[in-house]
Amino acid sequence: MAHYAFLDQNNVVTEVIVGKDEDDLDTLPSGFTSWEEWYGNFRGMTCKRTSYNTVDGVHNDSNKTAFRGTFAGIGSIYIPSADIFIRPKPYESWTLNDNNEWVPPIDYPSDYDTENYDWNEQAYQNDTADPKTLGWVIFGT
Repeated sequence: MAHYAFLDQNNVVTEVIVGKDEDDLDTLPSGFTSWEEWYGNFRGMTCKRTSYNTVDGVHNDSNKTAFRGTFAGIGSIYIPSADIFIRPKPYESWTLNDNNEWVPPIDYPSDYDTENYDWNEQAYQNDTADPKTLGWVIFGT
C-alpha cells in the first residue's frame, strides 16, 4: 500500500489517496514506469507519491530513509526543486527560506525556548511601526 498526492497548478495538494504499492510493478499497465505516473495520467493531474511514515524529514523507522520531506495532506505544498512536500503556509506574513521552512517576518524572541509563545498575525498586520515589532505573544495572553 502506498499513498499518492494530487497537485493543482500551484503544486498545492488537493487530495491524497491510498493506492498500489510502488513495488507492485507486475500489475502496472504497459507504457507506464510507475504507479505515480499511472495515477497522474488517469486523473490528468500531477501525482506524487508520499510517505505516511515521514514527518519533517524523518522516517518513523530510524532504519529507513525519509521520503519527500513530510507526509502530504490537503493544502500541503510540493516543492519541485527539492522534491519534497512541506506543510501549508501557517500565516500570511511568513515566508519560505532557502531550507524550505516557513519563517516569521520577526525573529523569534530571545526567550522562545523557555516561554510559551504564539504568533498573532492580526497584531503583526495592525502594527504601524517601521520595522514592525509586534507578532509574538506569550500563549494565553
